[in-house]
Amino acid sequence: MLKLRFQVFFLSAALGSIAVAQSAHFAETRVLPTVSPAQAPAPAGELESVLSKMDATAASFRTTQADFVWENYTKVVNDTDTLTGTVYYRRTGKEIEMMADIHEPIQKYVLFHQSKVQMYEPKIDQVTVYEAGKNRDEIESYLVLGFGGGGHDLLKSFEVQFLGTEKLDGNSTAKLELIPKSQKLRGTLEKIWLWIDPERGVSIQQQFLEPAGDYRLAKYTAIRMNQKIGEEVFHLKTTSKTKYVSPGG
Repeated sequence: MLKLRFQVFFLSAALGSIAVAQSAHFAETRVLPTVSPAQAPAPAGELESVLSKMDATAASFRTTQADFVWENYTKVVNDTDTLTGTVYYRRTGKEIEMMADIHEPIQKYVLFHQSKVQMYEPKIDQVTVYEAGKNRDEIESYLVLGFGGGGHDLLKSFEVQFLGTEKLDGNSTAKLELIPKSQKLRGTLEKIWLWIDPERGVSIQQQFLEPAGDYRLAKYTAIRMNQKIGEEVFHLKTTSKTKYVSPGG
């Protein structure tokens, strides 16, 4: 059975990397601790304002579309892979769907739908299917991280700090630091930085830092919220000869 590594979650909003097919598998299937609202630390001041705005955005979230640049840095070889494209999100009932249309350096599509992550490579006409299984809720939580996910919901799984304001491309953002409460997850993910647009309550940049010094950096522009996205966007444009493979067997 496939052990999902953290990079699967970075395919979006989170998620943000094709490392699902390029890197080692997650050492152990993890379960994030359940924290009741009474256990969550009470934020104050600037942090409370940012989390509340994210809550308001999540309450009205239907769709999001954005252009992206995803950078995957590997410290041991001091090398950065860069992907560019467009990502789409939508809420259907209680479920979140995501399609990443990767334009460069080679055309690929990544779809999260019905508990599956599917990566379609038109050049070889192949779809690689990853079953989310028990990790479905976790994947969804990373997909909406900063894009329709509630601010105060972050307190259930992370220690959250407000690091101040920072300018990105001339825009003022609120920078948050998220440190996983799960010790098991900390072995793979040291921390997350989110740069939140305080007006819209969405992240325009995300950085996932790993203990070994590797990181995943996602930059989002041309963010369009709650606009109509055609049904065809969330379907892989395969052919009658497309081959389907599953690393999980």
